[in-house]
Amino acid sequence: MPVQSPRGPRPPGESRVFRLTADDLRVLPNFLRRETVGGALMLLATILALTWANLGPEIYEGLRQTHIGPLTVQHWATDGLLTIFFFVAGMELKREFVSGSLADPKAALVPVVAALCGMAVPAGIYVAVNLAMADGHMSGWAIPMATDIAFALAILAAVGSKLPVALRAFLLTLAIVDDLGAILVIAVVFTSDLSLAWLGGALLCALVWWILQRKQIDHWFLYVPLFVVTWWCMLSSGVHATIAGVLLGLLSRSVAADPEDPVDRWSHFWHPVSAGFVVPIFALMAAGVRVTPDALVDMITSPVGLGIVLGLVAGKILGVWGGAYLTTRFTRAKLAPEVRWSEVFAVSILAGVGFTVALFVTELAFPGHPELLEQGKAAVLTASVIAAVLAAIALRGRIRARERRVAGID
Repeated sequence: MPVQSPRGPRPPGESRVFRLTADDLRVLPNFLRRETVGGALMLLATILALTWANLGPEIYEGLRQTHIGPLTVQHWATDGLLTIFFFVAGMELKREFVSGSLADPKAALVPVVAALCGMAVPAGIYVAVNLAMADGHMSGWAIPMATDIAFALAILAAVGSKLPVALRAFLLTLAIVDDLGAILVIAVVFTSDLSLAWLGGALLCALVWWILQRKQIDHWFLYVPLFVVTWWCMLSSGVHATIAGVLLGLLSRSVAADPEDPVDRWSHFWHPVSAGFVVPIFALMAAGVRVTPDALVDMITSPVGLGIVLGLVAGKILGVWGGAYLTTRFTRAKLAPEVRWSEVFAVSILAGVGFTVALFVTELAFPGHPELLEQGKAAVLTASVIAAVLAAIALRGRIRARERRVAGID
């Protein structure tokens, strides 16, 4: 029996040409908004990059260094497209400050301190390792500070969906504060050859953006060119171009319980673009590392690789869990009643998944040093895999423990 089209029976003689409807066009963005989908696409892009870099390194590197206009493909991915990712992150920060987990300082204190300690301890471990070894390189200290919010939330959604919602809020706040810290480091530490004229142009554009937002002017044909000009001015100023995305995201208008809130509407539109296109392209261009026995040995034994792996795997656990515990021990702040300390420990392991921002900082930390760059990227990928596997095991264990308690009560 032939299947009837959902749009009704086909008139006799009508061609079987496929036509997209408005409903069809909404399916893909909604699909890409799922946390697990974004993480899966990043993983696929990473696997493709690793495969390509090892089976066809000349072609892979040739593509990365191909110029399109003023930038190479690699720089379009890191300096151009990734600005959209940081724009979405900036809007997420703005929403959390206005009406989310960061709006109430008392409720946010535990994850905020946990995030700060989760940045300081890994950086300290990296510094200690590189000071202790003869051929250490201090410029990579910021690499293990970063938690990948997309990967972390995707793993939690896939493995720990039965855990309390408050645990996800803890991880979200932790990752957002972590992102903010990484953004500040990028803006302050990795700024060179500052041009005040171009920086002034970027800030002037940002001021125009803020005024348009304040006056509630909502025309995309004003904002898109303004975004591009702000990005170009920031790129030319010496401050990393992705800061333009964060700045404009934070300056976007957000009003709690407003159905026409620009931050909500723009995040809804740009999140699928970021998760489905921007981050996978960045992963494809950044994660291509040559994997050989000698390279793995160099990564494990070098101070750069060892500092990053220990920082992300051990440092995040010590910093996040320790920071959260000390905050509750010496202040009046408390965990949400339904969250257990063993679950916070599992989340602290998950915080060691440092993919997007960690790879990005690696690119910034070792310019002109391809060997260190390879070691740093390999270490970030290795540490992220270790943290993801350990976190998945720990989260599944917490779910089984809850199920046993429920069964015992019943």
